[in-house]
Amino acid sequence: MIRFENDYAEGAHPQILQRLVTTNEEQTPGYGMDKHSETARAYIKKAIAAEQADIHFLVGGTQTNTIVISSILRPHQGVVAAHMGHIAVHETGAIEATGHKVLTLPSENGKITAAQVKACYDAHWQDSTHEHMVQPGLVYISHPTENGTTYSKAELTALSEVCRECGLPLFLDGARLGYGLVAQESDLSLAEIAKLCDVFYIGGTKMGALFGEAVVIVNPAYQRDFRYMMKQRGGLLAKGRLLGIQFETLFEEDLYMAISHHAVVMAMLIRQAFIDKGFALRYDSKTNQQFPILPNDMLTALAEKYSFSTWETFDDNYTVVRFCTSWATKKEQVDRLIEDIHQLA
Repeated sequence: MIRFENDYAEGAHPQILQRLVTTNEEQTPGYGMDKHSETARAYIKKAIAAEQADIHFLVGGTQTNTIVISSILRPHQGVVAAHMGHIAVHETGAIEATGHKVLTLPSENGKITAAQVKACYDAHWQDSTHEHMVQPGLVYISHPTENGTTYSKAELTALSEVCRECGLPLFLDGARLGYGLVAQESDLSLAEIAKLCDVFYIGGTKMGALFGEAVVIVNPAYQRDFRYMMKQRGGLLAKGRLLGIQFETLFEEDLYMAISHHAVVMAMLIRQAFIDKGFALRYDSKTNQQFPILPNDMLTALAEKYSFSTWETFDDNYTVVRFCTSWATKKEQVDRLIEDIHQLA
């Protein structure tokens, strides 16, 4: 069985494992105050061109979203997101469990627009009974989105401008950030994201690390006491160097971008194979996630050799499925899948 259902099926990139082994018997301070974590922070600050940023390391994406969002919102506020955003559909109500409502906006491709955010903000404040309603207090987006789509520089700039006009912090979920940065037609860089967002995070778990996410707090207004929030919500890892070492390795010689590029190249081969066979794609994803619309009677044949995710029902006869690639996806695995796609009938 060749697995394409997610981008964290494997352990970690060999360079990360090797670094963890060679540093295993070092004695260091805990809770991310070690030299490896400090070096990782320095590498990331250089990559984002923002020396004033605060950088913290957490274990996983749901934990990161929960801690960041709850640390910014007041008790009466909620977070604005696409109705198919990760925090709205795939985190088991983690945000709501902190006492904050997810205020969803309709989306066809996983993205939300500046106009939608402004309309949401205006609708709240123009309602004469607004104090009886959850107040929009933060805007959440992901790049890439849950559906593999990406924001352009123009789209993110427009969102950033509206958020600043309305006084709404902008938080970007970067669980798969590298795949978005290297996607075909991408015109965003890490430095530009740092300029346009108040907070974002650089994913590791889905990007070749054993586990871990790097939170980047650019806006000084949200930097104070963040480590208190990490500790209170169980996110301050005692052996914090395990996170620091991984991001040190990922950013030391641009391994992060190399991993991202490989996964996207493999995904584009799979994408083209489905297109060549005449299958439509549900979303125009140029990242490591591909969403072909397949006849139901063909799914069983593919599932005999490959694991993939069932995404959504398209109609009575067709289903949208997801194929994911990663740093560890081998060309020969992709070639076998392509061969079997061509043989579907």
